[in-house]
Amino acid sequence: MAGSDLKRRAAKVLRALQKEYPDARCELDFTTPLELAIGCILSAQCTDVRVNAVTPALFAKYKTPTDWLQIPPADLEQMIHSTGFFRNKTKSILGLCRELNKRHGGEVPEDFDALVKLPGIGRKTANVIMVSAFGKPGIVVDTHMKRLANRLGFTTRQDPDKIEFDLRDIVPRKNWGAFSHAIVFHGRRCCTARSPACPRCVVREWCPSRDKNERMKS
Repeated sequence: MAGSDLKRRAAKVLRALQKEYPDARCELDFTTPLELAIGCILSAQCTDVRVNAVTPALFAKYKTPTDWLQIPPADLEQMIHSTGFFRNKTKSILGLCRELNKRHGGEVPEDFDALVKLPGIGRKTANVIMVSAFGKPGIVVDTHMKRLANRLGFTTRQDPDKIEFDLRDIVPRKNWGAFSHAIVFHGRRCCTARSPACPRCVVREWCPSRDKNERMKS
């Protein structure tokens, strides 16, 4: 189990980040769980900005898994080409829609274990869906969470699944979603991969990596 000092520090970090980013949320545009699931598939190795530029026309026309399954694969590949890895993403989207129709009545399930069994849906995406589509607890370990969780000393692991379980011990379940959104916002806006902005970081006080990062810049 995580030590009480880690839990207290995580709580302070969350409070500071929520004050800094009161609008922290999933930055993929969606109105239904299916749209979010497809947006997450498209976001692999792609920015949310690019995905959000592609999806409005698609979401306006294709509302259900059956709608998506009517698209010839070659046509869908062309529609999502700019998001990269379009062939694999097409297979995942169509596979997802087939399974939703076959096993879940055309609806995205609200159960985590059911979600991770779907094509194109790993633990990260399942947690995004649980948090942002259904308002349920989940810790989203994307590249930003992985980087910041290590820099902040909340884990020393690199495997996303192990990081998720380390954070579960540190952050109260009721705060998992808020913690995920706040960390991702901070990772995109301040604690970036190549050039963390330590001098203006609102959680600098509780970051064991701050001196190292500043020395690297000097």
